[in-house]
Amino acid sequence: MRTQPLKVALLGCGAVGTEVARRLLLHGSDLAARIGTPLELIGIAVRRPGRPRAPEIDRALFTTDAKSLAATADIVVEVIGGIEPARTLILAAMENGASVVTANKALLAEDGSTLYEAADKHGVDLYYEASVAGAIPLLRPLRESLAGDKVHRIVGIVNGTTNYILSRMDETGAGFEEALTEATALGYAEADPTADVEGFDAAAKAAILASLAFHSRVTAADVHREGITEVSAADVVSAREMGCVVKLLAIAELSDGGGSVGVRVHPAMIPRSHPLAAVREAFNAVFVEAEAAGQLMFYGRGAGGAPTASAVLGDVVTVARNRLANGRGASESAYAQLTIRPMGATPTRYHINLDVLDRAGVLAQVATVFAAHQVSIQTVRQDGFGDEDASLVVVTHVATDAALAATVDQLRHLEVVRDVASVMRVED
Repeated sequence: MRTQPLKVALLGCGAVGTEVARRLLLHGSDLAARIGTPLELIGIAVRRPGRPRAPEIDRALFTTDAKSLAATADIVVEVIGGIEPARTLILAAMENGASVVTANKALLAEDGSTLYEAADKHGVDLYYEASVAGAIPLLRPLRESLAGDKVHRIVGIVNGTTNYILSRMDETGAGFEEALTEATALGYAEADPTADVEGFDAAAKAAILASLAFHSRVTAADVHREGITEVSAADVVSAREMGCVVKLLAIAELSDGGGSVGVRVHPAMIPRSHPLAAVREAFNAVFVEAEAAGQLMFYGRGAGGAPTASAVLGDVVTVARNRLANGRGASESAYAQLTIRPMGATPTRYHINLDVLDRAGVLAQVATVFAAHQVSIQTVRQDGFGDEDASLVVVTHVATDAALAATVDQLRHLEVVRDVASVMRVED
């Protein structure tokens, strides 16, 4: 074993950073045996060094000078999050010859190409397993294990907060606000849950997954995004009546001809027989469909300090081994340069709940609108409310999202339609 240690700088010491530091210090001998040389934690950059910290971490390690700390390290671990100062610090670290391990999904989804280009220019590694789905080994299989295969589709639950909320709505009949309050009280939701419930977090992860799977640069801005704030208890009940459950899905898929890729995040009804339907509470799962490997599913804890730290340290071990061998891991693979398919061209199905007048000829008028946009109806159910009102629930066959959206828009203007109560996609 080499006796000279590799120097590790840690940028950020929140829940994940604390766990990374603890495990580097407590399991140093095991990590050294696995790598072939010791790892030395030389410092932890924080904004408030006086804040109470885990007792296992020597307070002398803390500094507010992140740039100077990163300049002296062999490996820089960035768990600050956000775009800046994380991007500037990572680029400076690479310029100084350090390999980088990051959990920063927002930065990777917005400007991952800049990080890859800097890593190539300076001959260092960029690893980021922890940026998607916490402890679940997912990105490395996409980047390495499936490198000789062709991935056709990825469908996943990649946000634990929204999955917990939707699970509680399904199990208890609670509304969105009630389930969100429960998730916040249990620590599954942030004080400001916007990034989660509006789909921003899942969209960033979807962009990273699509980039790796389809060898093309996909950013968060390329992802069609819808959150779960409009999902009602009635939607969940309708899904149950269809033998489905509502999930916030991240979907990335090749077009039939393979010339474009569509990436989207939105709530959808999926059959309870699908493996993803059984993913409950704050767990994550990702379903991958590949040409040769077939169907694969990755499941586990997708967030939290300890699970995410596990993924970070796995990357640290890999990067350290690469440095000892004077080698590098895989660089960016964006040779395919696939175009991004607009959401309007995406084939999908709709579940539409209409409040209509309860009188003869209503169904015919509604069906005429669907026919006008060449949208085929799979099933229809009508329930009377009394007082001349009724509910009409329509599930379509597959059509383009643009045709379905135009259908819904025209339905809103029908005299016999009092309200389009809800619209939700249905995924097989």
